[in-house]
Amino acid sequence: MEYKEIKILKQSDKSTVHLIQEQDGEKLYIRKELKGQHPVYMELKELIHPYLPKVYEVILSDDATTVIEEYVEGKSLGSEELSGKQFLDIVRELCSVLELLHARGIIHRDIKPSNILLARDGHIRLIDFDAARMPKEEKEQDTVRLGTRGYAPPEQYGFSQTDERTDIYALGVTLEQILDGKVWRKRYKKILAKCTNLDPNKRYQSVRQVERAFTSTRRNIVCVVVVSLLFILAGSVVLRQNATEETVQSGGTGLIVLPSPEDPHWDADTGIALWRNVPDSGVANEVQYDWRLYRCDTPTPPDLDKSEWGVERSMRGDGVGDFFHLHLANEFWDNGYYYFAVRASGDGVTYTDSDYVLSDAFEYTGADAPRLPYPEDLSWIMKEVEDTRLYFASFSNLDDYEDDDTIQVFVYDEKGEWVNSNYFYKKDLVERNWPGILISAEYVNQRGKSYRFAYQVTSSRPNEYRSTPTVFPWPVEEQYLSPWLENGS
Repeated sequence: MEYKEIKILKQSDKSTVHLIQEQDGEKLYIRKELKGQHPVYMELKELIHPYLPKVYEVILSDDATTVIEEYVEGKSLGSEELSGKQFLDIVRELCSVLELLHARGIIHRDIKPSNILLARDGHIRLIDFDAARMPKEEKEQDTVRLGTRGYAPPEQYGFSQTDERTDIYALGVTLEQILDGKVWRKRYKKILAKCTNLDPNKRYQSVRQVERAFTSTRRNIVCVVVVSLLFILAGSVVLRQNATEETVQSGGTGLIVLPSPEDPHWDADTGIALWRNVPDSGVANEVQYDWRLYRCDTPTPPDLDKSEWGVERSMRGDGVGDFFHLHLANEFWDNGYYYFAVRASGDGVTYTDSDYVLSDAFEYTGADAPRLPYPEDLSWIMKEVEDTRLYFASFSNLDDYEDDDTIQVFVYDEKGEWVNSNYFYKKDLVERNWPGILISAEYVNQRGKSYRFAYQVTSSRPNEYRSTPTVFPWPVEEQYLSPWLENGS
């Protein structure tokens, strides 16, 4: 294909970047003329990911590399003001694309705000792989030291070979810069500190762990009937009055300190964490808790004031029942002894957070256990009930799972955008006699749109079976996806 040059976008002693156009068309492209060989672009040419610019041509010679790639119209990340939701969306998208790259052995080595574009479609594009490399097992350190000072960790300056933890360091610095001046920066302080630890062994070891750390809320699995809900609401005034009378005030804030959750413990060998509900936590009719997960090599409990945790999140739920249930089997990363610490989260108006309390130990030995079978024969089932259309994400092998296995569905549209998710224990699906998980019609009935789903099953026998593969965020492997539900235009 013939091109004509429009203008030079960037020029240095190492590269020249042109904006070019098809000779007989209107489509724009980027052409890079790079000094030296950059075989990583040959690998990128084979990759397709929504958050990567597409590479169309790569020409390698002895001393130069020419690359023709997609032109992405947008602004660099550092130039845009972001909301809290936009920030978390960017974190998820960055982790998604980095997970793919790392799986293919590609280390970017120059992650920074100017190399992350916010495209016109509202999503990111990770650009500029000129410093990228693919690790060599026989090398103990990098032979060429590239990257941007301030974003590059010590190993990028020749102390050792770079790997995915190098990108995690730069990701942490980048996110820290984006959050500069934001009032909600403090809530991510410990995550960013772990990302940017000078010792690679003390950072998160994968971007999957980083993404999980930033995931702030997941809904507790609850089964609510109207009578129970009305009973809880009717009793909420009395519960709050009691808390006001019995709880001391936090020094200097005038807020009431919530009581710590009682009886935090593991439910036998299921990997399910339990603690007594604190009705005054959270906002409105939802209880809320912050929790941390610790892994130890021995049964000796961690020190809550000194020990580092591996995962930290918040959870909300309806607060029905004496105990809050949280399935943590998906969070275990290596064999060892796991403890969780939990505190009740205040609304910041009347109540402030309680102290953390520590659970007993769960000994995890299933890091190399086989996976649970994946849900089979995925299909959409639509039923009409009293003039109401119900959609079910159906599968055929419910009997393969135990009563306390958690079955979660993720729904995506034709662009790979997450639409909805919902989850139940297996025993709840049996009780309802559903063919799969119910998806509210409002999420999947938009005209002109198409939808498909994927399942993740969390094992309640983590020492015998690992959970099924993760199917969030997008992209999801085709083998795990249902057929399309297509709505006419």
